[in-house]
Amino acid sequence: MPRVKLSEFRAKTIVNNHLKTPYSGFPFTIDHDPISKIEDSVKTDKKYVVKVDQGIKKRFKQGLIKLDLEKANDIIDAVSELSKKGYSHFLIEEMIAHEDSEEHYLALERAGEGTVLYYSSKGGVDVEAYEHEVKKHLITDPKDIEEVASKIELSPDFLTKIIEVFEINYFSFLEINPLVISFKTPFMLDIASEVDSAAEFFVDNWSSHDIRSAKLDKTEEEKNIAKVAEKSSSSLTLTVLNPNGSIFMLLSGGGVSVMLADEVQSLGYGGELANYGEYSGNPTEEETFLYAKNLLSLLLKSQAKKKVLIIGGGVANFTDIRTTFLGVIRAISDVVPDLQEQGVKVFVRRGGPHQKEGLEIMRKFLDENKLLGAVHGPEFVVSDIVGEAIISLSS
Repeated sequence: MPRVKLSEFRAKTIVNNHLKTPYSGFPFTIDHDPISKIEDSVKTDKKYVVKVDQGIKKRFKQGLIKLDLEKANDIIDAVSELSKKGYSHFLIEEMIAHEDSEEHYLALERAGEGTVLYYSSKGGVDVEAYEHEVKKHLITDPKDIEEVASKIELSPDFLTKIIEVFEINYFSFLEINPLVISFKTPFMLDIASEVDSAAEFFVDNWSSHDIRSAKLDKTEEEKNIAKVAEKSSSSLTLTVLNPNGSIFMLLSGGGVSVMLADEVQSLGYGGELANYGEYSGNPTEEETFLYAKNLLSLLLKSQAKKKVLIIGGGVANFTDIRTTFLGVIRAISDVVPDLQEQGVKVFVRRGGPHQKEGLEIMRKFLDENKLLGAVHGPEFVVSDIVGEAIISLSS
C-alpha cells in the first residue's frame, strides 16, 4: 500500500499522547488560521521555532526552519517569509536548548521480515556524515529492545512504547532526529513519518487531513476538493501526480483506490497516472458532481494525446451507486463536446446499493454520447478495468 507522509504535528501528537508526555506545539495553516492563533498561543518568556510542516526532509539546510523567535511578531514574520516560498503548513514549537553531543538518531521502518530499528549515538542535521555509525536491528525478541536502548542511553520502557505506537498507528516509517537525551530525559525535536494510507479506516489518531506533500502549489482543482471535503462527512481527496498524464481515475473507497493505482504501476504505466484520491463514505450527488467536475477539469487540461477516465470502485456497503453516478453524469454532461473532441473513453466498474439502476443509467449515458469504453458491475474483477483502459490507450 502507498506510504504517505504524515504531518509532524500529528505524528508528535500521536507519539507524545502514547508516551503520556506533554506537547505544546501547534499547527498553523496560511489558508485557514487567523494570525490571532499565534498571538494567543505564544508565551513571552519562551523562545520558539517555526518549521515548514509538509513532509520535507533536510529542512534546516534549506532554510525552512526559523530559530530563536521570542515574540509573536517574530513568529508571524517567519511564517510570512516561508509562505512567500510557496509553503502553507507550519509547526510552531517551544525551542529546547541543548548541546550537539546530546543529539541521537532513532528510526523504525516496516519491512517484509518485521520491524527494523535504526539507531546511532550521533544525530542531528549532519546525520548523513555519520551514516556509517547508524546500526540496523530487526526486532524479534524483547531482549532486542533492551540491547538497543542501552546503546543510545534510552530506557527500555521508552523504546517499547515507541515500537507500540509505531505498530498501533500503522506507521510505515518513523524517524526521530535529533532525539535529544539530556539527563536521560528524551526530547523528540524532529519527527519524520510515513503511514500506510489504506489504514485510515482502522485508526482513530490520524486521517487523510493529516497527510502532507512536499509539493508547493496545489492546483485550483485540489484546493476546490479540499474546501468541499472540509464541509463534508464523506472522504474526498485529490492529489495531482502528473498534470499531463493519460490515465485519470475517479475512484471510490480507499482499498480499491490503492489497488487500482498499484495495478497501473504494475502494468508499466505509473508515469501516465495523472491523479490519486477518492470519493467515499456515501457523498451526496452534489458532492460527487463537484468532485467529478474538478477531476474532469484536470483531464481536459492534460496535454496527453490519448486519455482515459476510469470510474472504479469495489462493492460499496452504503454508498448509493445511483446517486453518486447521477453526480458524475451531471459533471460529464457539462463537457461532453470537449471529451468527444479529445477522444476520451470511459471505463466503469462498480457495485453496491442501487447498482443495477446506477450502472444502467451510466451505460446509457456514455453510449448516447459515444464515450463508452466499458461498464461493468461487481461480477468483473476490479483490477481488470485498468487493463481494459490501457489497451484502449495502446490501440
